[in-house]
Amino acid sequence: MIGRLNHVAIAVKDLAAATRVYRDTLGADVSAPLPQPEHGVTVVFVNLPNTKIEFLEPLGENSPIRAFLDRNPDGAIHHLCYEVDDINSARDRLVAAGARVLGGGEPKIGAHGKPVLFLHPKDFCGTLTELEQA
Repeated sequence: MIGRLNHVAIAVKDLAAATRVYRDTLGADVSAPLPQPEHGVTVVFVNLPNTKIEFLEPLGENSPIRAFLDRNPDGAIHHLCYEVDDINSARDRLVAAGARVLGGGEPKIGAHGKPVLFLHPKDFCGTLTELEQA
């Protein structure tokens, strides 16, 4: 059901500092910051030949990653994102298998302009998992 690894997301307190490390120290191609108010984050993407790294910075006081960063003040891997061909059929198959879909179960539009869903980390080896329609 899952396809290509779309990105690895890392939560950070300082998006500009993370961008500088990857752009200036590692020589990576890093996108411009993209506010995602519906998700409570601002993101940048580090574009790699085989996937992307997404840096997430809290946007607003109610950001869902604020508590995560309180527990991980230096930043940490937040989630993995896999591509699926049909997000609704993937969701239905996962729910039928007992997986929990976060946020009410309906896809939202993600940073790439495509539908996304998040799956409960307790159902996936302790890892928050995002599915993005390819």
